Amino acid sequence: LEQLGNFLSEGFHYLGLFVVGGSILWASWAEVFKIIGHGGPDIKDVLLLFIYLELGAMVGFYFKTKRMPVRFLIYIAITALTRVLAIDVKTMEDTHMLIITVSILILSLAVLVLKYSSNKFRASAEGSSESDM
Repeated sequence: LEQLGNFLSEGFHYLGLFVVGGSILWASWAEVFKIIGHGGPDIKDVLLLFIYLELGAMVGFYFKTKRMPVRFLIYIAITALTRVLAIDVKTMEDTHMLIITVSILILSLAVLVLKYSSNKFRASAEGSSESDM
């Protein structure tokens, strides 16, 4: 019974990943056809395609490794905030522009902290496992 539960759980997991991946692919191609329809890409279109690319990479990475690095989500958030900043910069109030810019800076620093700490703790964990053998 436990094996059946594990099999069904894993099957649902893969089905969900395929649905999410297919949805990302569908949405990105719909956007490409919109871009073609209006004669070419704007910066907002390119940044939106980068968001789709990052979402697809995140699903692919999760599909291969069954791990979801938080960094991927932060990259998507940075790209989304950059898109908002690039699109609305002319109509945006100074305080909103400052808030978005500081948010991008904080998220960038968070990526640095995550990258540094994952390398540092991975190295110390590998060192301790080697010394334990």
